[in-house]
Amino acid sequence: MSRRLLGVALAATLAVGLTGCGSGNSTSSDGTLEIWIRQPPDSESAETAKKLADAFTKASGVPTKVVALFDDFETKLNQQAAQRHLPDIVINDTAQLGNMVSQGWIQPVDKAGLAGGDQLSETAWKASMGADGKYYAAPFSAQSFALIVRKDWREKVGLKPPETWDDLTKLAVAFTEQDPDGNGKKDTSGFVAPAGTKRGYASWYASSLIYANGGDFVTATGNGKYAATVNDPKTVEAVQYLQDQFCKTKTVNPGAVNNDSTVTHEVFEKGQGGIYLVGPYVLARFVNSIGSDKIEVLPVPKGPSGGPGTLGEGENVYMMAGSENPDGQKKFAEFAISAEGQRIGMNKDANGAIVRLPVNTTVDMSAERQDPRWKVFQESYEHAVYAPPVPNWAPIRQTSADAMNAVWADCSADVKTAMDELNTKLTQELQSQNAS
Repeated sequence: MSRRLLGVALAATLAVGLTGCGSGNSTSSDGTLEIWIRQPPDSESAETAKKLADAFTKASGVPTKVVALFDDFETKLNQQAAQRHLPDIVINDTAQLGNMVSQGWIQPVDKAGLAGGDQLSETAWKASMGADGKYYAAPFSAQSFALIVRKDWREKVGLKPPETWDDLTKLAVAFTEQDPDGNGKKDTSGFVAPAGTKRGYASWYASSLIYANGGDFVTATGNGKYAATVNDPKTVEAVQYLQDQFCKTKTVNPGAVNNDSTVTHEVFEKGQGGIYLVGPYVLARFVNSIGSDKIEVLPVPKGPSGGPGTLGEGENVYMMAGSENPDGQKKFAEFAISAEGQRIGMNKDANGAIVRLPVNTTVDMSAERQDPRWKVFQESYEHAVYAPPVPNWAPIRQTSADAMNAVWADCSADVKTAMDELNTKLTQELQSQNAS
């Protein structure tokens, strides 16, 4: 039996075991719901998650236990599944939905039967939809991407906010060559980038520029099927633009091809670069660590061949299979998507938000957050592009990251050739998922 068929068989067996006997759960004897969230332990975000859980317990009487994990989150979920001991609730990336469905860890959600579900953004609901058209989670948080820029540096080099990709390059070059921090050394870069391959960061980072240029990784062909289009000229142009930053203008921070977002946050905070294409979840952190007057948020400029566009993503509340407390699971999901739950998760302007942009349309973000820079992310969300509901997006993101990282690390690599090769691999992946 091939490894892929073996994996499908094991996943099916696991799903039957989890959903059939109902004994593979983390619900304790007193009905405590175990809630996993992908956040660093002891972080401010983990504290916000605990506040949300405590407020839910106070409102419902259902006791909860929050487990915050960050490194190897999916690996640890796999280990729990193998032991038939999944948590009751998982708050995790929207892009993980296909993988979790294929593993048999989650079951369909009755959208109409979820109290408050009619108050949620339809765009956010789409991010909880599987390849079969069914909903598998409750939308919880959304985000788009924008440029967090050192405003003090930009003003020092005398440039306006970039409106085109050429403008963006000029700003990056100025940050690299004109000593914007004034220390008399040529030790700053234009861009800071999480361009490593871990968890697919390279393709995650490139996505916003690809979408801003009208490109894509795969394109829907109808009836839930997709075709690989990563070698489309618009996508190639975006990946080439980034290779030029690495190799021609040399405006990207050293070591970026090995970095994930955790390291890149620190690089930006240390003043080693001045342009960070990222989500809103680090805004409050940078306001505190760098200074509010020194940073600004600017929209991603439209590409020369398309746009506007930006990566759209967020987190869902997943109700895991095998729980002995399905009523408690549903109640928690309903509380998390309620206006009260969303406000707690937003954490106002303070660091530690686990709701970046609220998905509940009754929540007025401007009433909760006074920092006007959040509005740039909210406006960008209007043209945000989510990962499509293929059965499993994770291998597509990872394979794309490997290819893109390679052309940024090797300046002799031909981008078009690499994207043609990647397109073949993505076509094969779609075929293996019966999504082609």
